[in-house]
Amino acid sequence: TVTVMAAAGSCSWFPPLALGVSLLKCLFINAYHSTDFEVHRNWLAITHSLPVSRWYHENSSVWTLDYPPLFAWFQWSLSHVAQHFDSNMLRVENLDYVSPGAVLFQRLSVVFTDGVFIYGATECCRCVQEPKEQRDVLSRPSFVLAVLLLWNFGLLVVDHLHFQYNGFLFGFLLLSLAKHLQHRHLQGALLFSILLNLKHIYLYMAPAYGVYLLRSYCFTQDHRDGSVRWSSFSPLRLLALGAIVTSVCALSFGPFVAMVRTVLSRLSPLRGPLSRLLGPKLLVPVQRVHLKLLEEAELPRASMTGGLVQEFHHSVLPSVTPSVTLVCTLLSILPALLSLWGGPRGPRAFLRVLLICSLGSFLFGWHVHEKAVLLAILPLSILAVQNREDAGTFLVLTTTGHYSLFPLLFTPAEFPIKVLLMLMFTIYSFTALRKLHSGPGRLLRPLEYAYLLGLNAVAITCEVALPLSPWQQTLPFLPLLVTSVYCSVGVCHSFLLTQPSNDFTNIVTCELNTLMNVFIIFEEYGTLQLIIEICLFGRFS
Repeated sequence: TVTVMAAAGSCSWFPPLALGVSLLKCLFINAYHSTDFEVHRNWLAITHSLPVSRWYHENSSVWTLDYPPLFAWFQWSLSHVAQHFDSNMLRVENLDYVSPGAVLFQRLSVVFTDGVFIYGATECCRCVQEPKEQRDVLSRPSFVLAVLLLWNFGLLVVDHLHFQYNGFLFGFLLLSLAKHLQHRHLQGALLFSILLNLKHIYLYMAPAYGVYLLRSYCFTQDHRDGSVRWSSFSPLRLLALGAIVTSVCALSFGPFVAMVRTVLSRLSPLRGPLSRLLGPKLLVPVQRVHLKLLEEAELPRASMTGGLVQEFHHSVLPSVTPSVTLVCTLLSILPALLSLWGGPRGPRAFLRVLLICSLGSFLFGWHVHEKAVLLAILPLSILAVQNREDAGTFLVLTTTGHYSLFPLLFTPAEFPIKVLLMLMFTIYSFTALRKLHSGPGRLLRPLEYAYLLGLNAVAITCEVALPLSPWQQTLPFLPLLVTSVYCSVGVCHSFLLTQPSNDFTNIVTCELNTLMNVFIIFEEYGTLQLIIEICLFGRFS
């Protein structure tokens, strides 16, 4: 028997927890930052110095404004504070501008806007079911969830070392999820619409939102067998949802209506810079091997510059087109969407399908950054504190997904920071969830434990052994290849575990069949021989 927690945010332990992680973030002010630091500084300059009509036309820097209009207005509002720190950072012509004032402002702006994330975490903790019997505070599901969200390793390194505003954005996502868990669907839809107009990467989640709201909000009744009662459809509810989405988009795109095509072209994933460091996606190993094949065969290569990869076509292996990735993504999430539609499903079933959509898009999508794995990790945190099986999936996905972010921080000074932060978060996750779900059985199966322990060998190999070996000069891409391939196994396994039917025997059979198919594909295109030659001889014949 459980009771819904109603005042998690007012508990005495929450403010110190939030304050502690905020102070930790402040320690990273002078740490390494990526090119995203210049990206956002340039956007501050564009929105502050130029009229609105030129925001999406300005291209003096390669880092053009390519986020939706609401984020542009967010940058515009920040720029009015930035001018009190260093007005020179708001000059469009000051490319690659860095100063102590600029660094301080941009770092602090991420810390303070994380207040939205803290509020979202508070609301999610309110939705957690607590046992009636009194537990030690540290063992309460709400406390564990608060730590898993506020102290998430991925958010800490991506936002406060690498540099971005993901915490601010994820705050809107958590608030939207909390409203749906509280059955306040219109508020949840409004918050998600705002989120989409802040950053369009969250379109990956839109199919889950669309099916859930249509099935559970617009249709008000079910048959006894759980199937939808078509006569219960409410046009007024559909109109209310449509009005919310339309209103938010109108407010966002209204000032840019004369140049809406230009704005949409900037938002397209088929244009613009793509990070060189791709995450553990299914097609990444093929991409990496292909680049090396081109180098060895002296065939025409893709147009590349430091840190950027533009769209290119394979000359040896078959090219992967956006249409192919779209079809693969839709096929990967279709069973979950059908399951959500097929019967009476509550908010937590919606949360699970949301997770599947995020992982499916991450694995098969086009132009997906490695940090997109956080779109699955954070919602899974809510499920992990309430369900034993989800806790096991969470441990596999977070450990694998977080390690896949290691290549983002490649400077020696940040190496001990990322290792220490990940160890702290991982150890806490294992111990807290194991205590929370105490009882017979283990959270992870022996093979899963063995796989996760293998990450230690991968880390030593990629972070220490290979950089110090002669292969660093001849095969500089090898550490990223090893990281991508190994982490892709864990992410794919997690994706299969989240499916509506997750019998472990069927999952293992499916994975073995998948591995066999991959083996056949590698053999057909000669890349298996390629990898064998790398491992045995350190070169290509």
